[in-house]
Amino acid sequence: MQTLLTDLLVTLAYGVVGVALMAVGYVLVDVATPGKLHELIWAERNRNAALLLASNLAGVGIIVVAAIAASADDFALGLVGAAAYGILGLVIMAASFLLLDMATPGKLGEILVDPEPHPAVWVSAVVHLATGAIIAAAIS
Repeated sequence: MQTLLTDLLVTLAYGVVGVALMAVGYVLVDVATPGKLHELIWAERNRNAALLLASNLAGVGIIVVAAIAASADDFALGLVGAAAYGILGLVIMAASFLLLDMATPGKLGEILVDPEPHPAVWVSAVVHLATGAIIAAAIS
């Protein structure tokens, strides 16, 4: 019973860190795009904004999973690693967004929330996922 309780508490701690990092990712995407992200996605049903946010959340999730797997049963190291690598991943995702914005015509944030589907959203989404995968590979 003690092991089950310990495992549940460890899982809860990792879950809290993961959800907190995804919340930070949500805020970063909201700041990077014009308008209110929750209105764009849930009220206006903007597919571009939804894809951008979903790819950011998936990228963060990939990083957190890799950090947990690499912790090798060292709970404290795994928890700190998940948080640190998650924050690093978010910083790199934000930097890659800015670099992509500088390399492309127009304001990327405005393009990504256009009501019409735009191919630039797929490019930005893949950058988020690739960033998550790169950080995850570096962890292991």
